[in-house]
Amino acid sequence: MENALGTAVLPRPNGGKKSSARAALVDLKEPVRGLLTDCFRQFGIESVILSGTANERLKKEKFEACVVKLAPTAQPVLETARTSPSNSRMVIYGLGGSAQDALRFSKYGINAVFREPLERPAALKLVKATQMLVLHELRRYIRIPVITEVSATFVGDNRRLTTTSIEISSGGMSVRSAEDVTVGQSMEVSFSLLTLPRVWVRATVSWRNAAGKSFGVRFDDQDQRRAKIKEWVDSYIDG
Repeated sequence: MENALGTAVLPRPNGGKKSSARAALVDLKEPVRGLLTDCFRQFGIESVILSGTANERLKKEKFEACVVKLAPTAQPVLETARTSPSNSRMVIYGLGGSAQDALRFSKYGINAVFREPLERPAALKLVKATQMLVLHELRRYIRIPVITEVSATFVGDNRRLTTTSIEISSGGMSVRSAEDVTVGQSMEVSFSLLTLPRVWVRATVSWRNAAGKSFGVRFDDQDQRRAKIKEWVDSYIDG
């Protein structure tokens, strides 16, 4: 899980085939709109431009993904998407915003964020890393990119940490943090995910990246509370 987005999935060339999924680009302006349209097209995903009628269309039409700028105006769009029977499990990309913005909207289960200023190589890398989630070509061991608030309490010194997730699987998760941790360190983590109420589970630090900006934890196999996480992951994949 160390390379959080770059190794999550493998690319599948479009090969000229008709798009099998649609991504709604909500109130985006050029040149960002054109750049994202081109990036999604390369992976067989059709972009649909939504503006003033975005909320109504998200209620009535099925989309596999959407891109929303992380600003105060995003909340009604995110609320509509996550409460729509057709789009409640769509992949949601945030555009821009700060870490605080991502946290503010974390209850909506934002899957990944395009950083601003948007650059083609970074945008392509992010779409490549999440395309199978959009196209519903998932395997049981898939790691789901999702941004949500994570609280951790370290065993031994009761040190506490609040951070954000990068990816989650039934066996563990990666988080974005510069906290000083060591592999093998024990903790208890808690978080909530869309339809999953806040859950607490024992975990162990399993890796830390060389840059010191993120680390991964492995959930304790003996902790029965882990079953709720597995159920949610399986449901998300099957949905």
